[in-house]
Amino acid sequence: MEMQGITKRFPGVLANDHVDFDVYSNEVHALLGENGAGKSTLMRILYGLYQPDEGQITIDGQLVKIESPHDAIQNGIGMIHQHFMLVPTLTVAENVALGLPSSRGVLTDLDKVSARVVQLAELYGLEVDPEAYVWQLAVGQQQRVEIIKALYRGAALLILDEPTAVLTPQEVNELFVTLKQMVADGHALIFISHKLHEVMDISNRVTVLRDGRVVGQAAIGDVTQGELARMMVGRELMAKPEKEEIEQEKIYLALNDVWTDNDLGTPGLQGVSFELREGEILGVAGVSGNGQRELAQVINGLRPITKGTIRVGEKDISHSSPAEVIDQGVSYIPEERMVDGMIKEFTVAENLILRDYNKRPFSRAGFFNFRAISRQSQQLIQQYNVKTPSQDTPVKSLSGGNIQKLLLARELSRKPKVVVAAQPTRGLDVGATEYVHQVLIDQRAEGTAILLISEDLDEVLALSDRIIVIYEGEIMGEVLTEKATPEQLGLMMAGVRPQTGELPR
Repeated sequence: MEMQGITKRFPGVLANDHVDFDVYSNEVHALLGENGAGKSTLMRILYGLYQPDEGQITIDGQLVKIESPHDAIQNGIGMIHQHFMLVPTLTVAENVALGLPSSRGVLTDLDKVSARVVQLAELYGLEVDPEAYVWQLAVGQQQRVEIIKALYRGAALLILDEPTAVLTPQEVNELFVTLKQMVADGHALIFISHKLHEVMDISNRVTVLRDGRVVGQAAIGDVTQGELARMMVGRELMAKPEKEEIEQEKIYLALNDVWTDNDLGTPGLQGVSFELREGEILGVAGVSGNGQRELAQVINGLRPITKGTIRVGEKDISHSSPAEVIDQGVSYIPEERMVDGMIKEFTVAENLILRDYNKRPFSRAGFFNFRAISRQSQQLIQQYNVKTPSQDTPVKSLSGGNIQKLLLARELSRKPKVVVAAQPTRGLDVGATEYVHQVLIDQRAEGTAILLISEDLDEVLALSDRIIVIYEGEIMGEVLTEKATPEQLGLMMAGVRPQTGELPR
């Protein structure tokens, strides 16, 4: 497949500027770039979701016009989205057959579909039961269903968008075995990831986009991880952030035998207990959907607990409202920043005072002090290097990285005792991720206690002093970071308890 001179304009933005990109059979071609570099736009053009303003696409030397995902599938192009496109209440076979004509007319042919699913599963090592309901499957198994779905439709070229974002280390290894088998069988793969070590492991070639243009292309053996990062952001990145030694004596946050229900009314947390001390980053590792969301919400008063106690310092906040939790010095960086963290129609300045809009100096006797609001906004925009046309710009107009900087600015400017940071770098590129990491390290140095909830194991290992692993709402184990290994954590993330429950000293 070859894309030549692809150009795509949106109002005020040149998303792709005469981009050339190709991929051969028997190859993994990685596509890298910061948020807003043009990767998603380019792949949406290839998959028929957008139409290019200029340029052309050829497959096997033949010019093609891809005006919809249906056209893409007809041309042998499949896409594995980061957020899976499966119907949870249907079986694996039903999901695979969905939208396709039956060989029996108005009657279903799920027996034939199941047989082909089993055949594909055996061929590529994708162990999955065609009769199982999708909601019963682990995240890694659901991804296998997505791959089988694409292969069933005859995809010769697969676009993989952040395919490892929600997998355990063991599941990543299994996925890479499958991808290598697909390449050996003649498939072409486009691999999009922010994890540079994975790009180095799996790819044959790499293309880097910056500001909508191709800034580099190389065989993977001719480039280093550092050179790729430099191409992406246009500067040198720091190595692993350094943490200074801090006396961690005072307990700022303590959970004791905490239980809560999830949205389905079943236990979301089951007897969770831990302590978080001043100047400490406690990492919470786990595969998505194992109680992380419920944990963040109960601490911040957004979900009622059914049993147990939560304390901030000496204060019991087990049944406190979100406003009361805020008053005790707890700040919250939610995983869904545009749902739980920001009001997208509000301006930058309005979002920066959301927590304290009713307090001095921002309001007095029920009236806003616009001068104080403006002064605070300008100060935080400069301090956190937020790229925005003005403080009156609606937040929905900013990039993901700049929205996250705004969220950090608001929550950390309040000088909190405790910060609950849930997936603080999800969807951010390497440059924005580096910035967020450094801000959290600086906050730790000021004595703040930070609960880092992340599905990115590299992030947890890089930032945390201690790590606990959560699985199906239970704490599987706890380990000091310097004694932790990805393999050990991966087993706990899959529900395997360590032989000894003691914290190594």
